[in-house]
Order: sequence, then C-alpha cells, then structure tokens
Amino acid sequence: MHIICGIDYSLCGPCICVFEGGAKFSIDDCCFYFLTDTKKYAKSFMGNIHGEMFSEWNEDMERYQSIADWAVDIVKQCTQIALEGYAYSATGKVFHIAENTGVLKYKLFQEGIPVTIIPPTEIKKLGSGKGNADKNMMHEAFMKDTGINLKSLITPDKKDVASPVSDIVDSYYICKKLHNDLLIASI
Repeated sequence: MHIICGIDYSLCGPCICVFEGGAKFSIDDCCFYFLTDTKKYAKSFMGNIHGEMFSEWNEDMERYQSIADWAVDIVKQCTQIALEGYAYSATGKVFHIAENTGVLKYKLFQEGIPVTIIPPTEIKKLGSGKGNADKNMMHEAFMKDTGINLKSLITPDKKDVASPVSDIVDSYYICKKLHNDLLIASI
C-alpha cells in the first residue's frame, strides 16, 4: 500500500486527490481537498471531498505561500506527487501561475517528496480519450468511471461544469495517471 496524490494546482481553485490504496485505483480509496472563495462549497461532500475557504492575503507572495502551505500540510504523508504541467497555450496571468506553482515545487523539494509533472494532454486523454477534452467531457468521463455526478452534488445551480467540480475531476485523473505510471514502472 502506498500514498500518492495528484494536484490540480491553481490560484483560484487548487485541488488535491490523495490515494491510499493498492494495485487497483478506485475513488473509494481517494480523499479530495480543495480551496474555494465561495462559502457554500467550503464543506465536506460524500465524506471524502473537503472544501475550505482560502486564507486572507494582502499581496501575491502571501497568497502563494498560504496556498502552498495548505497543500504541503495535506501531502506530507505521500510518497509520490504528480502535478499537472503548464498549459503552454494559456493566456492571462501566466507569470502569476508560474510563481505560485514555483513556491509549491520549492516547498515539496524541501520536504523531499518526489514530484512528477504530467502534461495536461495526457491527463485529458486518460480521462476522456481525447487530449483536448474540455471540462464537460472530463466530467462525463469521471461520471462513467466512478458513477458519481459531482456537478449535481456540488454545483447543481451551474449550467456548465466549473470550479470546484472541474478541479476535483482533474486532480482525480492526475492521481490516476500517476498510479498507472507507477504500476507500469514496477513491472
């Protein structure tokens, strides 16, 4: 038995999937943790999905540190971590995203926890079969894979799949990809 995790890391909706199980990857052996700025999502769902409010912050580095500290506290017991790689076609606050992720990578390095970077296309392909899948396609794949409709459970008032549902789905497939890769490597 090993403890691994997949992290869908971001400024607005980071989510961590921690898997503590054996050779078969199952949602039953996963716990999810996410940060939100929406109070109604800052609670537990199904007993294994836990939302918390973001900490208050006054400047960017304080924000990056609080998110990284939250993540490291959750993953300290993990033997291996996977992070989704950068989407090179991304626009917007790409430098803020990189700085935020850099703080987390540095803190994980200090903890001595190995980190694997998985390209977004590989995560999407594992989930949906398509490397360019959108959030709705990934959620459909998650429902097929697990039998759980997170959108109905967590965000029934939203028309499309959005945070935190998309973050939970992505962290699940990041963790599942790491699990599959580790199984292959052990053969």
